[in-house]
Amino acid sequence: MIKIRVVAVGKVKEKYFQEAIAEYSKRLSAYVDFSIIELKEENYKNPSLSDINKILTVEGERIEKAMKGYCFVLAIEGKKYGSTELAKKIKSLTDRGEGEITFIIGGSYGVADRVKRLCKESLSFSDMTFPHTLMRVILSEQIYRAFSIIAGSEYHK
Repeated sequence: MIKIRVVAVGKVKEKYFQEAIAEYSKRLSAYVDFSIIELKEENYKNPSLSDINKILTVEGERIEKAMKGYCFVLAIEGKKYGSTELAKKIKSLTDRGEGEITFIIGGSYGVADRVKRLCKESLSFSDMTFPHTLMRVILSEQIYRAFSIIAGSEYHK
């Protein structure tokens, strides 16, 4: 069974987001071995530009240690996929033998450039900025939708 991992900086504190993520995780278990790895988020009050660079470096080192398989980084400048296109991409990866796919969600300041360069693809959900905790819900739903499309289920209309 293919492994799908979401590596995310920070914890989800909102119960309603936790419940949504748990629901999609449960649904995904029918298709894949799905997991979310939460990494420590660096917190500075009123960080300077040099502090932000330090934050990105430290969080980036944590992300790098968790990266496995084919890696997508979520970034505003990334490629935009429709749901059907993402399903086709995931299917092509699994068909060619990729056993593990990792999606990376950065923290409040994004993702270090080094991590972006190490990833096979940069993926954007919108030109808008979303809270990284909400992005976990959106990403989990889209991964579930992709596997529903691949399986030919009624979920995606």
